[in-house]
Amino acid sequence: MAAAGSWRAARCLRGKLWLPRLTPVRWSRYSRNYLEPEIDKKRHQIPTTDLSKEEKAAMELKAVQPIKAAPNDKTSSVFSDPMINKFTNMMMMGGQKLLSRSIMSKTFESIKRKQIESYHKSSESEKDAIECNPHKIFHQALENCKPVIGLISVQRGGKSYQVPTPLKDNRRRYLAMNWLITECRENRHRRTHMHEKLSQELLAAFKNEGNVVKRKHDLHKMAEANRAFAHYRWW
Repeated sequence: MAAAGSWRAARCLRGKLWLPRLTPVRWSRYSRNYLEPEIDKKRHQIPTTDLSKEEKAAMELKAVQPIKAAPNDKTSSVFSDPMINKFTNMMMMGGQKLLSRSIMSKTFESIKRKQIESYHKSSESEKDAIECNPHKIFHQALENCKPVIGLISVQRGGKSYQVPTPLKDNRRRYLAMNWLITECRENRHRRTHMHEKLSQELLAAFKNEGNVVKRKHDLHKMAEANRAFAHYRWW
């Protein structure tokens, strides 16, 4: 018994915990027999006659095999938008996600009210050019804020150079969201609510105006000024 106890203690010390009669599954409460959940509603609306043999076999297997619970951040709602969810998570502070979601909903409501008001005040020829969908305004404003090229610090010969380099899509999206949130938090009046300032910045970015778009252009100008150091990316 002493030898067995010392062997188990040695296994625990080496980082390999010995658990009797338990199946080791890493970072999951489900075993390998559980299937992944199907969240997309369109997959369930496909007629059975249009499915292949493999898809029919997978559907029959789901009727008798247990399925994992869907994650909290996944939904089958048609109103769910991954980009808006990512922006909401970036704006969240201290785990207050309900507050962040309420700010986003109030922002979209404010954008809708402003666009409808300008729609009714404009002439018949100008009404077609006014966008009233706040989701489309958000996506277009975010696209207008994304920089194309950025700067990275490269040290050569004891000096640090700001070298222009093209940015990946994830980095471009992160910079655009971060600039919008930072602008709304730091440069708003103390009596102005967050959703009011955010709606103003989104509408300005939608028209290719505002401080966030100016910040993007300033970054492009700095990259253009430092183009002489571009060869340091490979050297």
